[in-house]
Amino acid sequence: CERCRCHSEDKHTAILYNLLSQNLHPVGARQRCLCHQRRTVQLRTPHVTCQAASDVLVKTISFMKNLPSFHQLPREDQIRLLDSCWVPLFLLGLVQEMVTFEVTVTPAPSMLKKILLNGQSKGQEPERTQPTLAAVQRLQCCLNTFWGLDLSPKEYAYLKGAILFNPDIPGLKTSVYIQSLQREAQRALQELLKPLHPEDQGRFSHILLITSTLKSIPPSLITDLFFRPIIGSADIMELLMEMLFEAPDQLKAS
Repeated sequence: CERCRCHSEDKHTAILYNLLSQNLHPVGARQRCLCHQRRTVQLRTPHVTCQAASDVLVKTISFMKNLPSFHQLPREDQIRLLDSCWVPLFLLGLVQEMVTFEVTVTPAPSMLKKILLNGQSKGQEPERTQPTLAAVQRLQCCLNTFWGLDLSPKEYAYLKGAILFNPDIPGLKTSVYIQSLQREAQRALQELLKPLHPEDQGRFSHILLITSTLKSIPPSLITDLFFRPIIGSADIMELLMEMLFEAPDQLKAS
């Protein structure tokens, strides 16, 4: 796509170029353009998917709240672990709950609207960011890979513990204790795998390797895709902390 006019600085020229050059290039050449990968997308059924995602998020926070070893950590360490680990834990919850979703290309504003609003956006609230098709496809690839593992409920539980108790997060006051919790969770997962999959000696390292791909998914993608339609411009971390530190009865009621 290096020569593609779709990303030309002069958008008006690009449109004119596309109209005039439709008959100059073979159909196959136009189909090889990867510009559609950069197009922004949104959930095809946001009402259904956002509700399912919210349910998974509530269960994710409940998992953290119900762990005595997590609850006993200093509040500052709990916040740092929450900030660092909520995305991979949430994604693991999507896998466990078998939440699937489809996206559709975000309608682009009309040329007339662009012309009328040109230079009129100063002082207005910036438009919300939208995920790209390439980013969503990468996310779905990670989820599909996890589904292929067919984890048991206990495997999910121990793996969540290994993800949550990450001693490598900067600024932790009890990193040594958190490291011991992570090792305990990993050891429990490894011991569980021996009788469940005696023929698959590499399953433990394979699970940890695939888990590392979840950590590469940016929180902004998850927030914009699943939660921005619900929370608007609110700070997702502030909402997560409210959920984490509110009374258990309030969390169930929500």
